[in-house]
Amino acid sequence: MKFELLHTDSGSKARAGILTTDHGEIKTPIFMPVGTVGSVKGVQIPHLKDDIKAQIILGNTYHLYLRPGLDTLKKAGGLHKFNAWDRPILTDSGGFQVFSLKDIRKMSEEGVEFRSHIDGSKHFFSPESVMDIERTIGADIIMAFDECTPGTADYDYAKKSMERTHRWLDRCIDRLAVTEPMYGYEQQLFPIVQGCVYPDLRRRSAEYIAEKGAAGNAIGGLAVGEPAEKMYEMIEVVNEILPTDKPRYLMGVGTPANILEAIERGVDMFDCVMPTRNGRNAMLFTKHGIMNMRNEKWKFDFSPIEEDGASFVDTLYSKAYLRHLFVAQELLALEIASIHNLAFYVWLTQEARKHILSDDYASWKKNMLEEVTRRL
Repeated sequence: MKFELLHTDSGSKARAGILTTDHGEIKTPIFMPVGTVGSVKGVQIPHLKDDIKAQIILGNTYHLYLRPGLDTLKKAGGLHKFNAWDRPILTDSGGFQVFSLKDIRKMSEEGVEFRSHIDGSKHFFSPESVMDIERTIGADIIMAFDECTPGTADYDYAKKSMERTHRWLDRCIDRLAVTEPMYGYEQQLFPIVQGCVYPDLRRRSAEYIAEKGAAGNAIGGLAVGEPAEKMYEMIEVVNEILPTDKPRYLMGVGTPANILEAIERGVDMFDCVMPTRNGRNAMLFTKHGIMNMRNEKWKFDFSPIEEDGASFVDTLYSKAYLRHLFVAQELLALEIASIHNLAFYVWLTQEARKHILSDDYASWKKNMLEEVTRRL
């Protein structure tokens, strides 16, 4: 795995680069659609590749471990062959899902015992077992097993949590050192910076992670309840320390505005369920603002969803038709909205890339921010 930093915008810290994996290139900054159970909800692989132009997707370790299970994935030859996606895949560690199961999990230094949300069966994740699971899933980029600290955590809790994440990271590294990829291509670990909203903890964590010399690094534990300005502050603190010659991945973020602000602060990779989740609830993100497709105002609007949109659905269907589908509770509405939103998110990061390479990102971002946050 190789990362080439092509250019840093002179008016900001926004970066454009190329991350090369055995399954292809990723042009950064990039948005990665979330494929929780091996599928991006409501979107087929051909649409992901040809219409949305996704370069990399995510798989979720917790969900894939429970269903379809490791035996199925192993016999299929890994997730790439199982779901017919032949481009890069990143898997999270399942840590966020496990820690969100507050009432049905028990955490210790060794790992986390939890009950399945599907059938109540008992399971255990340790740093070692999660590395083995991610190997079996077959991701190109595998995330370290960490403890995701709530944004409202007090200082002492955040410090203990961060230190445990560091100890678990060392165990992840040790496990990967004595195991091999299962399907004949390279797999690389991304450690995760934690530390909640406390600058000194974030600095300590970023320094610890940077010392590991990993192929890339992630920023976790943000967009989990803290104010947006605090999130931006933590990104700035961390990116002052994380190496410039490695990609930086901000986990689980966020709105188009969040992404533009984070790119300006030197982040390269993003993922979030918001495009599909909000799309399924009739919210469309566009180049000119946000639309609620159930609103009466679209009832007789036969203009395209977005005349200069990022996907084929934007010009194929009208606002009135999409509104009708949502009001009628037609499943096609969910598909159209999901394709549109994902295509927009990917377009937004690639458009940002163009302006970084043109060295006018800061001025372009200011204008774009006004557009994408407007309510239509």
